[in-house]
This record gives sequence, C-alpha cells and structure tokens, in this order.
Amino acid sequence: MNTLSDVFKKSFLEGYASAEIDTISVIVALMIAFVLSMYLFFAYRVITRKTFYSKNFNLSLVGVALITAAIIVTIQSSIVVSLGMVGALSIVRFRTAIKDPMDLMFLFWSISIGIICGAGFAQYAIILSIVLTIAILVLDRVPVARAPMILVVNASDLDVEERIMQIVRQYAQHPHVKSRNMTSASLDLIVELRTAEGGELVRKLMKAPGIVSASLMTHDGETTF
Repeated sequence: MNTLSDVFKKSFLEGYASAEIDTISVIVALMIAFVLSMYLFFAYRVITRKTFYSKNFNLSLVGVALITAAIIVTIQSSIVVSLGMVGALSIVRFRTAIKDPMDLMFLFWSISIGIICGAGFAQYAIILSIVLTIAILVLDRVPVARAPMILVVNASDLDVEERIMQIVRQYAQHPHVKSRNMTSASLDLIVELRTAEGGELVRKLMKAPGIVSASLMTHDGETTF
C-alpha cells in the first residue's frame, strides 16, 4: 500500500522526468519559424525608413527567431533543462543599445515568433505576423503633424537677419531661429519652419541683397506639434 509520502515522491520524480522530443516536430517547428522569420526579414526591409539600413540587425532577427524556437522546444522536454536554461540565460548581458523603437518592436516580434512556434502554436504566429503587418501599414498612413523644415541662409551682410525673417514670414507661419553663427564678414542663420512654398521662398531669398546662399532641407525624424 502506497503511503502519502510515496505518492508525493513518485509525483515529484515524475515531474523531473525527461520527455521524448520528436525529431519531426522539432524540424517542423524550426522550419515554420524560419519561414516566418524570413517574412519578418523582408517586412523589416520594406517598413523601416532608416537612412542607414543595418543588414546585420535584419539577419539577427532571423537568427533570434530560430534560436528562441529551439530553446522553447528543448525546455519542454524536462523541468531540469528548463531551469538550467533560465539560469544560463540570466547571466547573459547585452551591451548593444537599441535606439530606434521600431527596431525594438521587430526584435520582440522575432522573439515572439520563436516562442510561439517552439511551443507548437505556429498558427498563432502566422496570425500575429499578419495582424501586426496590417496594423503597422494602417497606422503609418494616419496623418500626423508635418515635420518642420530647416532653412540655412548664408549672408555677407551682418544686418540682414531682419530682412531674411520678413521674407520667411511671407511664406511660413511661426518660423523659429535655431542658430546664429556670425563672423566679422558673414552671417549663417538656421531657421525651423513649415511651408508649402519652399521653392518660392528660396528664390525670393536669393534675390535679396547680401544673401550668398540659401538651402531648405526636410527630414524624416521626430515631428514636433
């Protein structure tokens, strides 16, 4: 007759028993994770608008998904393995800073694909990828405040700033002087503004006396309201 102590010991030991890992299941999970990570690879290339595209980071998204899927499949075989894996990963320190929030989102997307596929719920990873792609594309088209332009004017007359600002106010509302750089014979003025007539503004400035050059630039950075 088994006592309560024997039953507890038996259930405790069974909890630490290793389970068989089906090789076919592992291969299928990794293949699905690879296909979805390749989709993520091309999605990152299309969606991101960074001036300096990092192919190494994009390749790492594929690797992270596959590695995560392999880890999840492995830790399902035994509690001991899972505890050892957690302990091993807890001492890892990543020093690379991710500055772009979009990169951080794609990294978590890659990790999620690996976890979901490794757990055997590949259909949910497919749904996640489709829904997330649609959400990004839709939200990207939502109109927001237009990014300001930067006007750089170089003048040979030190007293021409007021004349420059009068011309700027004809084509832009609420211009803001960001920088003044003066030497004994020149003035460099940087103005932040919003205008729909940038070409006319630059041509008008170049006709003003004392103006040596004028450049109007746009950027895809943060938008101020």
